[in-house]
Amino acid sequence: MLTALLRTLDPETAHGLAIGGLKHAPWPAALPDDPILRTTLAGLDLPNPIGLAAGLDKNAEALHGLARLGFGFVEAGSVTPRPQQGNPKPRLFRLSEDRAIINRMGFNNEGLEAFADNLSRRPQGVVVGANLGANKDTEDRAADYVAGLHHLAGLSDYFTVNISSPNTPGLRALQGRDALDDLLGRVAQARTTPAPVFLKIAPDLTPDEIAMIVEAALAHRIDALIVSNTTLDRPASLRSRDRAEAGGLSGAPLKEKAHKALIHAAEAAKGRLPLIAVGGIDSGAEAYRRIRAGASAVQIYSALIYGGPGLVGRIKRDLAARLRAGGFASVAEAAANPVLTER
Repeated sequence: MLTALLRTLDPETAHGLAIGGLKHAPWPAALPDDPILRTTLAGLDLPNPIGLAAGLDKNAEALHGLARLGFGFVEAGSVTPRPQQGNPKPRLFRLSEDRAIINRMGFNNEGLEAFADNLSRRPQGVVVGANLGANKDTEDRAADYVAGLHHLAGLSDYFTVNISSPNTPGLRALQGRDALDDLLGRVAQARTTPAPVFLKIAPDLTPDEIAMIVEAALAHRIDALIVSNTTLDRPASLRSRDRAEAGGLSGAPLKEKAHKALIHAAEAAKGRLPLIAVGGIDSGAEAYRRIRAGASAVQIYSALIYGGPGLVGRIKRDLAARLRAGGFASVAEAAANPVLTER
């Protein structure tokens, strides 16, 4: 009922109300997870492999509510060193007929100071990650990521270096080898805690570009690759009125593109680098499909807008059943020998 009501409102207004509800409403705790779902990711102990992708809780202000929805891990952000307003409104579009979202938010957030303050009051018992971005007007983007690592050291269980948002001009250029080597080299030098560092890439890369990024990530001790962010593509199948709006497309239409990118990453990684699948995951069947394609864990976001908070529990129940039906004793076992086909 609440999810349906929020969908009648302007998308950014609905987002703000959802964050407020997660901050203040007395959400009941999720039921204990099926033991078959417990897994590890880059040394992190997860009760289940279903994570929240960055973008919902940009300022890490609703972690207590999110922790009670049943996620195995929660990623907050993206956060930039200095507060920024992001791009002009409107900048968030709900493509209901396509079960999709287009956003051009532009890393709107309150900055590292506010983010760190919120993390200092984070709930216990849930793995929380910080998704790091760069300010739009910064002259040294790598320095912004280093600032995030330094400022949030000891407060976040892991960090994600987000170089794949399409809404900050020039950011995706950091996925080129020279810029990537410079960035990841400086990130490696800045690491002062055992917290793992992940790298989030775009789905619009070629197989060769993905393979290059995998090798760069391994060379610079990145702990996992998140595959992938939103896409700039606009599939011909889109039906919604706002389908031509500029920004990153997420949700159901991204499903096949993100799955193919995961396959290419798994082919390149050959088990040397944990992979986290994102993009169009909206069911236990799709979570299982990505895990069988080599993902150690998955993340969701856009599907919550259409499926509501109960989606997390439904995915977990179905995933547990599919793991058992497939003869697997764990998530790790299901991911260990990936099925590297596109269907």
